[in-house]
Amino acid sequence: MKRRLGALLVDDERLARVELARLLQAHPAVEVLGEAGDVEEAAARADELRPDLVFLDVQMPGADGFQLVPRLPARCRVVFVTAYSEFAIRAFEVNALDYLMKPVHPDRLAETMARLLAGEPNAPPRSPLRRDDPLIFPSGESYHVLRVHQIACIKAARDHSEVTTADGKTTLVSRSLKDWEDALPAVHFLRVHRSTIVNVDHIEKIEPWFNSSFRIYLKRLAEPLEVSRRFATILRDRLV
Repeated sequence: MKRRLGALLVDDERLARVELARLLQAHPAVEVLGEAGDVEEAAARADELRPDLVFLDVQMPGADGFQLVPRLPARCRVVFVTAYSEFAIRAFEVNALDYLMKPVHPDRLAETMARLLAGEPNAPPRSPLRRDDPLIFPSGESYHVLRVHQIACIKAARDHSEVTTADGKTTLVSRSLKDWEDALPAVHFLRVHRSTIVNVDHIEKIEPWFNSSFRIYLKRLAEPLEVSRRFATILRDRLV
C-alpha cells in the first residue's frame, strides 16, 4: 500500500485549522500529522514530524508564513492558505505548490490534491495568479497596484521584464519571462515569441507576416508585436 503523505497545518486561527483538517478527511492520500499556530512552533513541529506537505497561512503573529519556508525540509511542499490574494505572486516565487483563498472550497482543495499526487515534486505552481488578482509594483518611493487583467503584454529585458499595461505605461520588474509564464493564467496569456507574452484579451488585430508568421496589434498600443515561427502554430490553434 502506498504511503500516505503527512501534512502540517499552520495557522494562528484554531477554527481555520479545524476546518482544513475536516476538508482533508475527504483525501485519504494525506494524513494530518500535526498543527501549529505560529512560525516558531511550526518550525519545531516540522523538524519533529518531517511532513511532506505544509498548509501555511501568511499573516500570523510574529513572523509571517514566508519566513517559515526556508526552515522546512527540502522535499516539503507548501500550500499557502490565506484571505489575502495580493501574496500570490510571492507564493510562486518560493515555488509553492498552490495558493488557496479562504474560505477554502472543497473543489479547489481537490485540484491541489490532484496536483500534489501528479508526481511533480519540483514543478512550479501552475497559474497561481488569476485574472482579477492584484499585483503590487514599485513606483519610485511608493507602490502602485494593478490587476492581472490590466497587463497587455510582457517583454523580456535581460534578467528583468518590462510589463506594459492597457494604457501603454511600462514598468521594469525583476522577474524573468519564464516566471511570468508559469504564474499567469494560460487561458488569457500566450507566449508569442521567446521574448514576449501577450494578453489575448487585448488583441485587436492579427495579420500575416513573413515566413508564415504573424504580427499582433494590441488595443491602444501603436506598435505591433511579432509572433515568431516557433509560436505561430500555437497562435493558429487559438484562432477561431
